[in-house]
Amino acid sequence: MQLDDGRARQVLRALFDAAVAAADPRVVLAQHLPPKPSKGRVVVVGGGKSAAVMAAALEDAWPDIPMRGVVVTRYGHAVPTQRIEVIEASHPVPDANSQRGAQRLLDAVKGLTKDDLVIALMSGGASALLAAPAPGLTLEDKQAINKALLACGANIAEMNAVRKHLSAIKGGRLAAAAAPARVVTLAISDVPGDDPAVIGSGPTVPDRTTFADARALIARYGIVPSPAVAARLARDADETPKPGSLPHTEFRMIATPLMALHATAKAAQTLGFTPLILGDALEGEAREMGTVMAGIARSVHDHGHPLKAPAVLLSGGETTVTLGAGPYGHGGRNTEFLAGLAVALNGAPNIWAMAGDTDGVDGMDEVAGAILTPDTLARLMAQGLDARAMLARHDSHTLFKSVGDLIVTGPTLTNVNDIRAVLIG
Repeated sequence: MQLDDGRARQVLRALFDAAVAAADPRVVLAQHLPPKPSKGRVVVVGGGKSAAVMAAALEDAWPDIPMRGVVVTRYGHAVPTQRIEVIEASHPVPDANSQRGAQRLLDAVKGLTKDDLVIALMSGGASALLAAPAPGLTLEDKQAINKALLACGANIAEMNAVRKHLSAIKGGRLAAAAAPARVVTLAISDVPGDDPAVIGSGPTVPDRTTFADARALIARYGIVPSPAVAARLARDADETPKPGSLPHTEFRMIATPLMALHATAKAAQTLGFTPLILGDALEGEAREMGTVMAGIARSVHDHGHPLKAPAVLLSGGETTVTLGAGPYGHGGRNTEFLAGLAVALNGAPNIWAMAGDTDGVDGMDEVAGAILTPDTLARLMAQGLDARAMLARHDSHTLFKSVGDLIVTGPTLTNVNDIRAVLIG
């Protein structure tokens, strides 16, 4: 199949849209609800970029069930609800609303009985959006450690292991506060491996990590904690709830990266391309992932291995961007992946690519991702721009903005991590 640029762009954007649609809470949530309760109260709590739309979907599914509660979502991600309060807060670095919202969740589950049902709605972003500092800590302490973890290249599981031990709500503490009420968690996974204990730092899930693990991670990345944080991480006696200690809880996954990849693969087949899912949990340095993916794409194009063109290589997961000495530009892990891919491909013909975060936010800017074309480097050079230099200063958003190839969606109200597609014609 000989592709032209316009057709390739349409296909890549359709694949991204298929991934997002597959994780729409308004479509998938209702089928995962427990039986409607015959007695007791229904209390709804939640956090994450999808929390508000999940709450609205729950209200639609149970219009005749009295319920109350509160969820915390990212600024700009609220939707209208009737019975469940929505609080907006900051992500990825928590703010005062993150702290207020987390405390409201803890207050909402106090004083419940075994006849009551708590439905916890969790999705990506909940870790930052639910910031209830542990005793002896301030919000500023948590903000500082969050920024340090983001900058050092720690992966999401490592960051959450630290966050849990600085929190009054994470690592199963919300579920412990709700006992003896039954707690059913409905979750949208944005983490490699779909570990319930990692999604939102597991507020309703037993925690396998320890204070010792958190201390080791801080030391490994050379982070110097504040005295208050160091003192908290030495409080081994105040461990998070461990496996077996929360028998009144149940966890249900309603959308995952692999589900989104399967939907994307189905869309690719419909559009005439053979899909190959390389994995839903690929991790590592973003630019290096781009180099690896370039080698696989060249093999498909030149040798028909591991599959013949026309084809699309699909992958999910969450890469990292490790910041060295500044100054830095504007970027995110998806556009940095694409910049690394562009440099490695060096204008190879008949290969296009797309990478984007399904929540619509790649990095700190309101950018979901970008599209790479065979002539991206040439168009940059025509403007006097050097892709390698821009990649070195982590300026990948500027790179793709310069050639008009950013993907900007606004809030998608879901989050099943990153979707990467490399299209070979």
